Amino acid sequence: MNLDLLAAPWSEGSQIGYPVLFGLVLLGSVVPVVPTGAVVGAAAAFAVTTSELSLPLVIVLSTLAALAGDLITFAICRFGGPSALRWVARGQHTERIDEVREQFRRHGWQIIVAGRLLPAGRIPVLLAAGALAYPWRRLIPASTLGCLVWALAYALLGVVSGGVFDSPLVATLLATLLILAISAAVNLAAARRRRAKEPPAEPAAAENCETA
Repeated sequence: MNLDLLAAPWSEGSQIGYPVLFGLVLLGSVVPVVPTGAVVGAAAAFAVTTSELSLPLVIVLSTLAALAGDLITFAICRFGGPSALRWVARGQHTERIDEVREQFRRHGWQIIVAGRLLPAGRIPVLLAAGALAYPWRRLIPASTLGCLVWALAYALLGVVSGGVFDSPLVATLLATLLILAISAAVNLAAARRRRAKEPPAEPAAAENCETA
C-alpha cells in the first residue's frame, strides 16, 4: 500500500482539499459515520507542513460545515416526524437524552456549545433542542460559537502534530490517531459513568424466591 495516498485528498488545495474538508465535515455532522474531528486535525496538520492548504481557511470551512450540519440535524429533530427522530436518535441512550433535556432547560445555549465539544454530546443536545422547540435566533449564535471553538480545538491538535513532524504524511497520521484516541477515551469514560449511575440488578435467586 502506498501511504502517500492517505495525504492525496489534501494535496490539491482549493481544487480538492477544501471541498473534501467541507464535504466530509458536513457529512459527518449530519450522518455520524465520519470522524469529523480527525478530518479537521488532519487538514490542519497538512496545512502547517505544506503550502497546499491555508490553516485559517481550514478553520473557517470546518466551522461553516459543522454549523450547516448541526442546523440540518436540528431542523430534522424539530420538524421531522417520528421516523426522522428515530433515525437521528439511533444508538443513543434514552436516559442520556432525558438527562440532557433537563440540563437544557436550565442552561440553554451553554449546553449547545458544550455538546459540540464533547464526543457523542452533539446528538442528544440537538434532540433536546428540537423537542423543546428552541428558537433559531438563539440556536444559531450558540451553534456558531460551539462550532468555532470545536474547529479551533481540533485544528490545534493538528498544528501540534505538524510542529512535531516535518513530513505531511506523518503529521496527518499522527493528528488523526491522536484525535481518534482522545475521542475513544472520552466515550469510554462516559460509558463507564453511565453504567455507574444505573441501579444494580436484583439477583435472580431473590426474584425467584419472591415469585415462589
